[in-house]
Amino acid sequence: MRFVLYAAALIFGTPVAALDLELTGRFELNYPASLDYDPTFCGLWIANEGPEAILVTLDGLELRRVGSDLTRIKAIAIEDDHLIVADGGGGFQRISKDGDVLAPPFQIEGDWADTEGITIDDDGSLITVEDDPEYLTWLSRSGEILRRVDTMTLDPPLSEAQGIARDPRSGHLLIVDDMEGTNSLYEFNAAGELLATAPLSPYGMDPEGIAIRPGSNQLFIAFDSGASIASFDYTPTLPDGTPPLPPGGDCMMM
Repeated sequence: MRFVLYAAALIFGTPVAALDLELTGRFELNYPASLDYDPTFCGLWIANEGPEAILVTLDGLELRRVGSDLTRIKAIAIEDDHLIVADGGGGFQRISKDGDVLAPPFQIEGDWADTEGITIDDDGSLITVEDDPEYLTWLSRSGEILRRVDTMTLDPPLSEAQGIARDPRSGHLLIVDDMEGTNSLYEFNAAGELLATAPLSPYGMDPEGIAIRPGSNQLFIAFDSGASIASFDYTPTLPDGTPPLPPGGDCMMM
């Protein structure tokens, strides 16, 4: 199945090419909420809003489980060679990939944020999506708010952002909006400007998490309805005339 994500805006006056998605596979997994791709293990870290996060292969075989001092793990991302997790109530913590606590939990500035997804920017700052209230937020490594986008001001509004992934080659952000919103995929440039949207209903309902494997142009989206992780081949959105992105890092094969 192939679906094309058409641009909803222009970048600096230049038409934006379409982001082409092709469904390539799917495996079942209960309650997937937040994803990140780990090239070291060639696998996916998955938070499911329980006390542990799991690492699975790209076809769903569980490799390990980790916990934290937080009451639950609602969002997860790889930061350097370790993990950062969030509880969805403003709390964050850094842990190793073996589950060892690396530092005490810390809170976002203002103490509250319904954090649904995390990714890491080029400069090491955290980028989060938040629900109720609805924000795309850039944070310092210790939780100070650097800047925010009110996603309800977008056209179309992003009212139920659940997962976020960043393509390290372009800096583009991909965010999924769940079934209580538009059940769609949103793409932003590195500055946080909306480029494009597309419905995800051809592939599933209630998207909750998203991860990019840039070395192979693979994209993974977790769907709560049906409890599955779908994989896609995708072509990133770029301005017309832009040369193809380099492949970037891929799996470290053991």
